Amino acid sequence: MQRAQEAEVGSVASELRIAICDDWEQCAPSCSDWGELQQLADVQFFSAPFQSTEDAIRRLADFDAICLMRERTAFPKEVIDQLPRLKRLLFTGERNAAVDIAHARSLGIEVSGTASGPNKASTAEHTWALILAATRRIVPAMQSAQQGHWRPLDEARYPLPDVLEGDRIGVIGLGAIGSRVARIAQGFGMEVVAWSQNLTDQQASSLGVRRVEKNELIATSKVISLHLVLSDRTRAVIGHTEYSLMRRDALLVNTSRSGLIDQQGLIAALDSGRPGHAALDVFDQEPIAKNHPLLTHPRVTHTPHLGYVAAPVMETFYRQLANDLTTWARQWLASNAAAEGYRPESSDSGVTPSAIRKRDTML
Repeated sequence: MQRAQEAEVGSVASELRIAICDDWEQCAPSCSDWGELQQLADVQFFSAPFQSTEDAIRRLADFDAICLMRERTAFPKEVIDQLPRLKRLLFTGERNAAVDIAHARSLGIEVSGTASGPNKASTAEHTWALILAATRRIVPAMQSAQQGHWRPLDEARYPLPDVLEGDRIGVIGLGAIGSRVARIAQGFGMEVVAWSQNLTDQQASSLGVRRVEKNELIATSKVISLHLVLSDRTRAVIGHTEYSLMRRDALLVNTSRSGLIDQQGLIAALDSGRPGHAALDVFDQEPIAKNHPLLTHPRVTHTPHLGYVAAPVMETFYRQLANDLTTWARQWLASNAAAEGYRPESSDSGVTPSAIRKRDTML
């Protein structure tokens, strides 16, 4: 059922309102030229997370087009139904599990994504930044020096830095990101083993990797790095049983999705010494609560979901959003000057939900 057009014909340039949400890095204005779009519409940038679903609905109720950063602000059916003016919904990247795309499209709302830029390279590199920060004890060493101690005092002592060469890394999900992580590991002289539900021996060996069963990977790997798409069959792929199998010096790394691991169970597992450390970029709730125990746990190295956050990725996102919205605004405003109730043809770049194929579970 098509949603009735809410905007009236008139001085349409002042009526068309566009919200650019989730600009937590405060980089959207500088990553693209918004000048033409700002002449066509009232464009507002939201640089802080919405405090609640009700807050998002209240602040976005009067916008005709809304842009979301992938999987930051959730847009389920309950939110979409409370935004009567919404005609165009865009998100960055090629998938967004936090948006009820089918429901939005059923209301006649045009939905599309963008190209992703080098986000897979960015995530793979960030994975290794976390691995090295954790194993080389970068954070506690830096904090000690900042406090005036060239070496830590007794009460602040941390484990000696470690060496990865000659040890084993287990990559769970040997797709576009996991394969990059594996190649870097090989450059460090590590033995690479891998597992996922669909991975074959041939696929692994073509990358110089050995496929092993999940439990063997978990029990024998010094570093365990997750690179799966979150789905019903990958949710909590790491839980109590898997924690109990890990080496006491194991490092568990998650730059994919928090739902891949039992995050609450991880706290108890770290306290028991299996794994020895965790390096996390994703959390069950984002932004994470200020008093969350993972933030201050001595065996956790963490970053605030920065895997895909990189200048060329953000420039790709926002340039395409600005271009698509400018085309759409021109069409919509011109049509409204001629006839009420017109809905323009799609102006997106082709990265639409219907064009997003069902993918394997590996990133």
